[in-house]
Amino acid sequence: MTTLSRPVPSPAAEAAVLLVLLPAVGTAPQVRAGTRAMLAALQRELGPSIRVLTVDETSHPSVVRSFDATDLPAFVLMRHGAELWRQQGLPEGEITAAVLLSKLDVLPAEAPARRKG
Repeated sequence: MTTLSRPVPSPAAEAAVLLVLLPAVGTAPQVRAGTRAMLAALQRELGPSIRVLTVDETSHPSVVRSFDATDLPAFVLMRHGAELWRQQGLPEGEITAAVLLSKLDVLPAEAPARRKG
């Protein structure tokens, strides 16, 4: 008798994805570098619950167009193919991990611990 079992999904497979849609032109290199540094810091705060993924319009124009973003950069939080949150343009102030995690209904005890420093 053969027993079929489904593979246990890894935490990465269950993670939500924050897509950061970046414009093809019009952004100074130092602004792009600052944006990437901010996104790296955000990824550290989010831990494994949300993966931050940048999508550059130059490299992947059809992907960026598929989200019908009227203003770039745009931030789109997705999980299992469903859009949970969207913000067009650069955020006023910081994008906080708490706001993004709240869209996942992650309880504070389940959220990754925030590092000081």
